[in-house]
Amino acid sequence: MSVLLDKIRGGLYGQALGDAFCMPAFDTPQQTRARFGVIDRFLPAPADHPVHAGLPAGRITDDTEQAIWLARAIVRDGRVTVEGAARAVLEWYETIGGDTCPFVGPSTRRAVAKLRAGVPPTESGRGGDTNGAAMRASVVGLIHPGDVAAAARDAALAAIPTHNTSVACAAAAAVAGAVARALDSQATLRDVLLAAVEAARIGEVLGIPAMGASVARRIELAVSLARDDQGSEDERLQAIYDLVGASMAASEAVPAAMGVVALANGDPERAARLAAALSGDADTIGAMACAVCGAWRGVAAIPTPWLDVLRQANPEHDFEALARGLWQLATKAEPRR
Repeated sequence: MSVLLDKIRGGLYGQALGDAFCMPAFDTPQQTRARFGVIDRFLPAPADHPVHAGLPAGRITDDTEQAIWLARAIVRDGRVTVEGAARAVLEWYETIGGDTCPFVGPSTRRAVAKLRAGVPPTESGRGGDTNGAAMRASVVGLIHPGDVAAAARDAALAAIPTHNTSVACAAAAAVAGAVARALDSQATLRDVLLAAVEAARIGEVLGIPAMGASVARRIELAVSLARDDQGSEDERLQAIYDLVGASMAASEAVPAAMGVVALANGDPERAARLAAALSGDADTIGAMACAVCGAWRGVAAIPTPWLDVLRQANPEHDFEALARGLWQLATKAEPRR
């Protein structure tokens, strides 16, 4: 099996792993700990969960669903386009019954209403500043092995229909850039995290200027907190929650995800556990963190029983076929450093 294909499979399954594993977590670390103790396996969402009530163990949410629909559009079109990204979001929204679905994000819901009303996709995402574009951006990185700049530009392009702001484009670019660098078999974890910062700076100037903290600088903060050897793992995780944040704001969720990547030392299994303990918008943070880790370490770093759960809980999605489609596009790209 190609090393690159193994890494692309790791990125795709990593996205699903972090999403489904962290799906039951609550808003704060204290709430999650009080309910579950430690989340160390796939669990169903509790009946009183504010967003995911009723979802069975191993089930993905909108984070991975949108990534899958975007990946299908990329494979079908052979590249990333604004029109393809808009079509993917609309198709996903209609398939899941988005009008009554509780976990559609606010920026995406507003953008879909505009697209349905005939607003061009280049205009429909104005004002979108949450993490909806970033949560699906890992698949963009999977077609750009080693090319951080190309991944960042395409991630910003894919963000435009729903999240056309500087902060959201920076966040999406950071995830895609980190994944792209992770596909390079020579990349260290430090290289991957530096790529997230580099890509965030590229993406920031590609969206419509908007208020919001610097995604690049907050990634640096989150990574520094994760690497602070003066505190225990729990203390460092709490510091990320307290000082970086773990909400659906793009400038919180993506930096928090990179902090989790650093704290987990690039291990997707450990990243899933840490993101669940972090709580907040845990499924999104987990999806992004585990996509980066999975792309860096490869699919073998994800326990085989966990892969089986993901396939069984989401039978309508063919992860293997989609990974091969992305791999075929990735092999046409010239790897760069």
